[in-house]
Amino acid sequence: MKIQSLTMGCSKNRVDTEHILRQLELNGWEISPENYSLKDGDVDVLLINTCGFIEDAKVESIETILEALEYKKAGYISKVVVMGCLSERYMDELKESIPEVDAYLGAYDLEDTLKVFKAELDKSKLTERYLTTPSHYAFLKISEGCDRHCSYCAIPGIRGPQVSISMEDLLIEAKNLIKAGAKELIVIAQDTTYYGVDLYGKKMLGTLLAKLDKLEGVEWIRIHYSYPQSFPEDVLDIMNTSKKIVKYMDIPLQHSSTPVLKAMRRHIDEEGTRAIVQKMREKVPGIVIRTTMMVGHPGETRADFENLLQFVKDNRFERLGAFTYSEEEGTWGAKNLEDNIPQDVKDSRYEELMEVQSDISSEFNLSRIGSIEKVLIDSYNDNMYYGRTSKESPEVDGEVLIESDDNGKLVGTFQKVKIVGADEYDLFGKFY
Repeated sequence: MKIQSLTMGCSKNRVDTEHILRQLELNGWEISPENYSLKDGDVDVLLINTCGFIEDAKVESIETILEALEYKKAGYISKVVVMGCLSERYMDELKESIPEVDAYLGAYDLEDTLKVFKAELDKSKLTERYLTTPSHYAFLKISEGCDRHCSYCAIPGIRGPQVSISMEDLLIEAKNLIKAGAKELIVIAQDTTYYGVDLYGKKMLGTLLAKLDKLEGVEWIRIHYSYPQSFPEDVLDIMNTSKKIVKYMDIPLQHSSTPVLKAMRRHIDEEGTRAIVQKMREKVPGIVIRTTMMVGHPGETRADFENLLQFVKDNRFERLGAFTYSEEEGTWGAKNLEDNIPQDVKDSRYEELMEVQSDISSEFNLSRIGSIEKVLIDSYNDNMYYGRTSKESPEVDGEVLIESDDNGKLVGTFQKVKIVGADEYDLFGKFY
């Protein structure tokens, strides 16, 4: 039997998929690459791991399911199995509205998933995965769920409270990933900042990073999805002294205005938000900060938005993404706040914010022209290499493009590259 997966949404979902695929592989299943054409007609099951975080993600997941069913109807695949946040959140509705799906599963339950495939769980291999990323980088999920209850976020209701994975298991998994070829490990969780509180009674992200830093074979360790309130400063000390933990921090701040942050239930105000950014800049010179902002949250005034624009201009984040507020069923905001910002106002604020960020991103990239940088080569296509420096994370940031006609033999290797050009998102280089 042959299975192909399609993972949507965040990289945490990807890790779930990879654990499932490894167990199926141990049960004799053949794994088809994610980008393999379904029209070849030799895939038995398509497993779709959905996202249900915000409205756009839900729509995309549903469209993907419907498209997959067209392939099934045409005879290219035999079965479609749907799992993930969307099916966890809307199981009954999906079963009623799209009954052609062969099986619906929740967000992530390994044993229940394997039962659908008539496969047995090998508990001795729980730290092993079938990588769906290029083998030279991998995500390391350190916990599941979240104890925060931000007004707009459905994740605690979907995934439950935070459950940390033991350091012992994480180190075994990391070693397995390195053995499989991973040169970069990207540490992820819904909230990496809070790692270990449930297991060890205190925040242990810094301790975990120190242990990962000692592993042989990995050259870059990157941190994603940190929470600003009560950020553990020992992480910054380790980052500043380590040769492996890259000076890059993904920390979704969401807003800067104190009234909006309070309405969001973020447990931090503008002063605290500015302070943590300043602390990161001071303790880790040269750090690249990636953040996410939300516009149009209930109650956001024009003055609040102007505050956000000024905050972004003041702090000049190297990477910034944004999204507009959407009312999500079951969240605190949906129950207690009126979605009182018109969509056209939300959209115009989004465009205005991203226009400001566009200039900041362009200036940052242009400042790097002439520098010699260490680049991890991710892929090769049409005489062009696509890679990243330590300042870019895969799948979310820009890339370094290098022309070459050597047929891609450098994919998965580190190379010295001179930056010779730049635009808002990408850099252009030559091998040095």
